[in-house]
Amino acid sequence: MKIFAIGMNYIQHNKELDGALYKPEEPVIFTKADSSLLKDGKPFFLPEEMGQVDYETELVVRISKLGKSIPQRFAHRYYDAVTVGIDFTARDLQKKLRAEGKPWDLCKGFDGAAVIGEWVDIEKFRDIQAIHFHLDINGSTVQEGCTSDMLFKVDEIIAYISRYFTLKTGDLIYTGTPVGVGAVKIDDHLTGYLEDRKVLEFNVK
Repeated sequence: MKIFAIGMNYIQHNKELDGALYKPEEPVIFTKADSSLLKDGKPFFLPEEMGQVDYETELVVRISKLGKSIPQRFAHRYYDAVTVGIDFTARDLQKKLRAEGKPWDLCKGFDGAAVIGEWVDIEKFRDIQAIHFHLDINGSTVQEGCTSDMLFKVDEIIAYISRYFTLKTGDLIYTGTPVGVGAVKIDDHLTGYLEDRKVLEFNVK
């Protein structure tokens, strides 16, 4: 199983991150280690030695069959379910790595950094590019997004990734985070929603 993630895929988050509204020329792709996957409501253990760790709430897509060099018009045939995930980011470390022109692996791929919720069949939604999702922490909504605001749409992302990587059944794609990221702390209780359906729930320890 491979875990792909898309950076800078919501324009307001790009302003939040870098102080400017912009769209990358191509999707920004990075990967997360398979040991970063955290599922089944298990707690996230905050790695305090890494400094500030931020939540990034995202729609996650599950690949359902083998594909390579997939044309965008056929990309919808290659996924079968979506959920809410958290792309945890060691923000202080990320700033340091970006300033030095280094890869993001350490700040994005550490153990537990890819939280995943309960899968929902894609047929439950009218349009994958019209799904609202949000994250609550301790009962208050802290981040909201809609896939209609993605700079690169799901089918574009799949077509792009498959030019370089063979996609296999069970691979995951974190599709980017909207504006509103923030730090987590010990004893936080996180719940994630697709529309009004709760699909993610876990604690920070």
